[in-house]
Amino acid sequence: MHVLMVAAENDALPGAKVGGVADVVRDAPKALAEQGVTVDVVIPDYGFAFIERIYLGEVTVAFNAQPHVLTLFKVRQTQSNVSQIVISHPLFSESGTVYCNDAPGRPFATDATKFALFNAAVCEALLQGVLTRPNALHLHDWHSACVAVLIKFEPRYSALNNIHIAYTVHNIALQGIRPFKHDDSSLEAWFPSLSYNGQHLCDPRYPHCFNPMRSAINLCDKVHVVSPTYSQEVLKPSNYEHGFFGGEGLEQDLQNAAEQGKLVGILNGCEYPKLTNENADLNTLYKKIENTLFSWMSNHKQLQSGYYIAHQRLQQFKAAANNGPLVTSVGRLTEQKVLLLCQQVNGTLAIDNVCQLVNKYGGRFIVLGSGDKELESLFTKAMARNSNLLFLQGYGQGVGDLMYQLGDLFLMPSSFEPCGISQMLAMRAGQPCLVHSVGGLKDTVQHNENGFSFSGDTLAMQTSNLITCLDETLSIKKQEPQKWHKVKKGAEQARFSWTQIATAYITTLYR
Repeated sequence: MHVLMVAAENDALPGAKVGGVADVVRDAPKALAEQGVTVDVVIPDYGFAFIERIYLGEVTVAFNAQPHVLTLFKVRQTQSNVSQIVISHPLFSESGTVYCNDAPGRPFATDATKFALFNAAVCEALLQGVLTRPNALHLHDWHSACVAVLIKFEPRYSALNNIHIAYTVHNIALQGIRPFKHDDSSLEAWFPSLSYNGQHLCDPRYPHCFNPMRSAINLCDKVHVVSPTYSQEVLKPSNYEHGFFGGEGLEQDLQNAAEQGKLVGILNGCEYPKLTNENADLNTLYKKIENTLFSWMSNHKQLQSGYYIAHQRLQQFKAAANNGPLVTSVGRLTEQKVLLLCQQVNGTLAIDNVCQLVNKYGGRFIVLGSGDKELESLFTKAMARNSNLLFLQGYGQGVGDLMYQLGDLFLMPSSFEPCGISQMLAMRAGQPCLVHSVGGLKDTVQHNENGFSFSGDTLAMQTSNLITCLDETLSIKKQEPQKWHKVKKGAEQARFSWTQIATAYITTLYR
């Protein structure tokens, strides 16, 4: 079997990772290759300066009513049965980043244009034989959805129509919605001669707009959601007042896919390499944090208050003896991840309640992450108020790895979580997790067995139950060491192996 994966991110290449999809696109092909599947992975070339390339060929596509020449390269590497391929064009590399931030009122405009051109190049390269025709085409998230649109509606690509297409929804909250026309970044601007069925492609809430994610859900042969529980949650409409995040407007299309037997819920996996920092201790972590903070500070002409407070707090942590629990959290700072920590509880924010509770047990709380500017500011201010909170505004791989390894309890109160990788990485390192029992978190963390979980029918209940569960959990650590050790062992022994997941891909997703 031969599979071609099309994605925006791929952590097998330097500088091509933003979120968890990059981990999947890095790891899934290796697991498939071990089962005899040949996998090609293609992403845009964001300006990769330090990779060895082998020229594959050029394609010319009509885009925005102009001919565009794009070049395909295979990345030189030793991995058997997996080929990493990049497509080069100035539009992909001019920003030097995977994603761009557009001005308010034009969401996704730059990226949608970039990925539409990339998708057209994938179709043309398949037609011309520059890319080998696969048995199955595996598209990831909205960034690759136009491949399905072009294959189904562009007569030029009708020869590709019988290729089996699987589509993975990694983040249903981001759908890449753009107008059908009257905009430089719109479906008819990109492909002016395309005859399409608007009923399949329009956004259910904004009928004058093209929704790439909905298009792929309707047009592909299989639709994959990245955990069994999440595949059920997305069949229901979201209810933000009650703190429920479901299909985000696409629930009807996903219900149709489920009725047709197209919808598949397969959990993402995790790799289990040998631990590299076996002798690491808190001093190792603190030294790594300090070096990382200095590195971040050096990137700015003026010292940011968040880095200054963090460095001062780090010195306090180093100076004071501490035998209490170390609570950790690693992840993007978005509403999805920290909405519950931003709720009001008796006149104060939940994040302050969490810090006070951790302090009650003589513990410390370290948060690593960046993202939404307002949330970064909120967490910086919370750090200033709470002497046991250290907020590290950024991402440092080495710091994150040590936090997984040395933390006592990993906090992941996501409002929704299609799969989640952070909880798997913490569990792999033997750190139990306290999670909101939704999506992939529900499928990986069992309460009082390999971790701890809470739920609730409203935002207020979820926040209250989070704080109650944290209190109970820290109490178990302090007063019931045998039970704690059993849960810790359960976390360490849990396995979400890519081998099993690759088998599920082959048997249910690619057939």
